[in-house]
Amino acid sequence: MRLLLASQSPRRRQLLAELGYPIEYISLDVEETTPAGMAASEVAGYLSRLKASAYPAEQLAEDQVLVTADTVVVHQGHVLGKPHSREEALQMLRTLAGNSHEVYTGVCLRTRARETSFIECTHVHFAPLCEEELAYYVDTYRPFDKAGAYGIQEWIGMVGIRAIEGCYYNVVGLPVARLYSELKKLSKT
Repeated sequence: MRLLLASQSPRRRQLLAELGYPIEYISLDVEETTPAGMAASEVAGYLSRLKASAYPAEQLAEDQVLVTADTVVVHQGHVLGKPHSREEALQMLRTLAGNSHEVYTGVCLRTRARETSFIECTHVHFAPLCEEELAYYVDTYRPFDKAGAYGIQEWIGMVGIRAIEGCYYNVVGLPVARLYSELKKLSKT
């Protein structure tokens, strides 16, 4: 199988490359809006399927699999997307510090003949962090391309994450063990 990853995320690109499949990368221009009233736990799955639908299946080669994904951070039923400013990033981190939240990644796999998708959830427990620590992280790491305004693989993950329940790589942005398992199933069909 050859994979076609529709993602600009350097973290997703690196994780997928480490699985050992031949990969090509593309960009898809998709308006990422969700239907009103959609449960926060369903948003990532919906968006991954929406992205997949933007690429015509007939353009895929027989041995190609389109991979699309979306990751959201959910705190008390509210989706925390990517921050648009320093203040928004700080506010998100203030909300997460000292609390627990969920990270959902939706993944959609599409071939010429078939489509399958799944959602992976990881529970993350943040330690309390002071304002100086939050400002240091935002000013140093500029997490404006990350859902929830943080990257677990960065400084804040080392000092601020007390525990996780579930897949670490899901929090990074791609649940690679589950993805690998789903790709194996897909290759047998």
